[in-house]
Amino acid sequence: MNFKNSNSICILEANRRLMQDPEFPNIILYTIPVFILTMLIELFLTTREQLRHVKGYDTKDAFSSIAMGLGNVIIGFASKAIILLAFFWIYDNFKFFEIPVAWWSFTLLFFADDLSYYWFHRVSHECRFFWASHVVHHSSQHYNLSTALRQTWSGSFFSFVFWLWLPLVGFHPAMIMLQMSVSLLYQYWIHTETINKLPKWFEATFNTPSHHRVHHGSNPLYLDRNHAGILIIWDRMFGTFQPELENEKVVYGLVKNINTYNPIKIAFIEWVYMLKDAFSGKKSIKNRLLYLIKPPGWKHDGTGKMSDDLREEWLQENSN
Repeated sequence: MNFKNSNSICILEANRRLMQDPEFPNIILYTIPVFILTMLIELFLTTREQLRHVKGYDTKDAFSSIAMGLGNVIIGFASKAIILLAFFWIYDNFKFFEIPVAWWSFTLLFFADDLSYYWFHRVSHECRFFWASHVVHHSSQHYNLSTALRQTWSGSFFSFVFWLWLPLVGFHPAMIMLQMSVSLLYQYWIHTETINKLPKWFEATFNTPSHHRVHHGSNPLYLDRNHAGILIIWDRMFGTFQPELENEKVVYGLVKNINTYNPIKIAFIEWVYMLKDAFSGKKSIKNRLLYLIKPPGWKHDGTGKMSDDLREEWLQENSN
């Protein structure tokens, strides 16, 4: 059986299961017109005199982000079928409980999904294998609503492992997929510089444009901080929270920018760099493996600098 046929079977089987079980709409597809409208509004607002400090849109960068988003949606038809089948396999064969579809179960799922997202997102910054796909989202040196669309073409095929515990405890796969979409949609609006700070109670509880600007910063102080999806409480609980400082303007992008608008390069360039580091030259098998699981910046000869190293250097230099 070739890959194309096996992939089609996966999609058909996933659709068959969804037709037999509780079904929820694919809200991502329904909100595409909203994405377009809000980007146009943001583009208009950033031309106003009172928002001259906002960097605004770069045409090539924005179209690269949109291309990455379209590719993610198209590839998503296949990856979501695989994810659903994995969820259903666990749910049908290994679930501990059977949690009903009800308001209270969605409340529980909201927190469970958001915690799963936090650890997925954090590991995606601390393990180079996951970073190789997540780096796509951080590759723009601009920060606007189009940046939210700059999504991976590869990560969705394996990142779902952080959610496998949800069908195991008894959440229905259709519920999980819906909540994952809700989380993704929430994170769209926080990719903007047109909103400064929100009320203190909101900033203390939820992920906001200010918190997420920090997350996209390449400043040493801001690296690998604020991994929240919807709730910023996880970062506060697990020691990864960093407020946006007035005297430390966010510099967007990567520590070493890739400087390309080519969607193919954006999607796969870090995979090439990682595999080259792991499998070229004379290295022990252990070190080759460590290039896949250690944080970005790690080198087997000790010459590399990781986020913690860069942050520590910055803190020492700015301690006075």
